[in-house]
Amino acid sequence: MPAAGRPASPATGPSASPQGPRVGLFVTCLVDLFRPTIGFAAVKLMEDAGCRVEVPRAQTCCGQPAYNSGDRADARAIAEQVIRAFEGFDYVVAPSGSCAGMISHHYPALFEGDPAWHGRADALAAKTHELTSFLVDVLKVTAVEAHFDGSVTYHDSCSGLRELGVQAQPRRLLGSVAGLALTELRDADVCCGFGGTFCVKYPDVSAAIVGRKAQAIRESGAGTLLAGDLGCLLNMAGKLARDGTGIEVRHVAEVLAGMADGPAIGAPRRSKEPERSAEPRRGGGSR
Repeated sequence: MPAAGRPASPATGPSASPQGPRVGLFVTCLVDLFRPTIGFAAVKLMEDAGCRVEVPRAQTCCGQPAYNSGDRADARAIAEQVIRAFEGFDYVVAPSGSCAGMISHHYPALFEGDPAWHGRADALAAKTHELTSFLVDVLKVTAVEAHFDGSVTYHDSCSGLRELGVQAQPRRLLGSVAGLALTELRDADVCCGFGGTFCVKYPDVSAAIVGRKAQAIRESGAGTLLAGDLGCLLNMAGKLARDGTGIEVRHVAEVLAGMADGPAIGAPRRSKEPERSAEPRRGGGSR
């Protein structure tokens, strides 16, 4: 299924190769810098579903911070680099509704009226998906082979929910994880207060919003909080840690891929050794 609000086109169709569709993983800046395990989990989930996954070294930020701050010139320059890096793939997938939404919804508008770039931006937008939506809506994955002992609750990140319609997909996959018990979060669809540059420009408002979100998470009784955007997860993990709740925070891909046995997001590091960079198992490389 194409991104919400965007019609299907031949560009969104699966590869004719018997080896499966060729997918470019858009790692995202935060995953690359703070949580590479999310990238590894995304690769595993897509390879298990029959995809050939590559991580182009030439990829950059999606340009959303510049775009949202009104810097259209830098946003366009960044977007051109992303288009060049990914337009040869059958699909582009990001473990983030925020970045996937930027590419699929805002790139075409960014290049509106530009004969050299608008068509290329539109074609890339049509084949760009958030990870769980890609698994469920495009690849028709109905279950994963993973195990997680414990109760979890799920936060619906704003961009994934409102721009891409990502809501049922992660819950459908979580329902197949052995041992996992999902408790719905009160006001799961309400912003966590991160909002990218919003939390920097309006820190007091952001702190009040995440305070209410943390209270709802505690009320759920779940031992682990999940979401699909690392920015939101870092924001909520920080608040939960400052409050001393003991609630773990993880990206949904880590649980679905059976890779939730390491330190949780925001947990103290066990050693001073740097976490290895997200090198793919085959094809391409990390940023």
